[in-house]
Amino acid sequence: MKVELLGLDASTYERHRVHAQERTWTETNCYVDLWIEVLHALGLDPIAGAAFTLSTDFEGDQWTFFKYPPEDLRRLYGIEVSELNVWRPIAEHVVEQLELGRLLTVEVDAWHLPDTAGVSYGIAHTKTTIVPTSLDLDARRMGYFHNAGWFELEGDDLVGALRLGLDDPAVLAPYVELVRLERLRPEVDVADVVALAAEHLARRPTDNPMLRFRKRLDADLPWLAEHGVDAFHEYAFGTCRQCGATAEVAASFVDWLGAHGEAGLAPVADHLRSIATAAKSLQFALARAARGRDVDLDTPLGTMARDWDEAIGALAARYAG
Repeated sequence: MKVELLGLDASTYERHRVHAQERTWTETNCYVDLWIEVLHALGLDPIAGAAFTLSTDFEGDQWTFFKYPPEDLRRLYGIEVSELNVWRPIAEHVVEQLELGRLLTVEVDAWHLPDTAGVSYGIAHTKTTIVPTSLDLDARRMGYFHNAGWFELEGDDLVGALRLGLDDPAVLAPYVELVRLERLRPEVDVADVVALAAEHLARRPTDNPMLRFRKRLDADLPWLAEHGVDAFHEYAFGTCRQCGATAEVAASFVDWLGAHGEAGLAPVADHLRSIATAAKSLQFALARAARGRDVDLDTPLGTMARDWDEAIGALAARYAG
């Protein structure tokens, strides 16, 4: 028996434009990319909900792992997201909720996801999140959103991803969210988007986070050189990629505001895109540092600090009072 929601086909599925066009950061993190595609498949504009990018910060050892807040999804799109109590096999929860017209976000091991070939699939055990939209337990096939697209898997990959037949009390149940779509709104209210921008800007850092970021990077350079390239990849994901990808999504959000009546924001979007570009340059520099080479942090981080002041300062003056 096959249960299905949204009726997607991997051969014809078209990604959202931010995943289809050339960008500095082709992927952000598994949760944001996932939600961009879910909202897109539901006929909604995911960029309208990206005000949360304006309140991210440097958290001391990493940049904010930015996400669509459940309250923003509820306010703009009518989507209700809450944690699901996993008291049965995961597959049974997926089947039941799909039959009810709902989705689940499911924490899985990327080892079993063929769309991560060359990165994690059969190589590394890595926590990530998917949203199944179709499941056929008899044929052992599943369609799912992950990262920047919609994919299918089958056979042993399904067994591993949904842990079919696993009954080990020593293995904790994964984190799963229930996504209710009964109150879905086909259009967002621009006034709500602007209000959310103001609310997130009110929660922005009280200083320039790029300066704190710079101080930590200086302290971490010897550690990077000692631990090498493998440590660099994890470090760069939590610092350069989250910072740069946040800025690039924020630039798209500011573009959205400009296209919906908020004039004069093009320079702000340009400053945010400049941060994204500088963060990519910084990542390349840190890769060299991990190999023990001397690197220039002044140029990219100086650019990022100035652009943050210009962009967030202008937005705060306009929307946060």
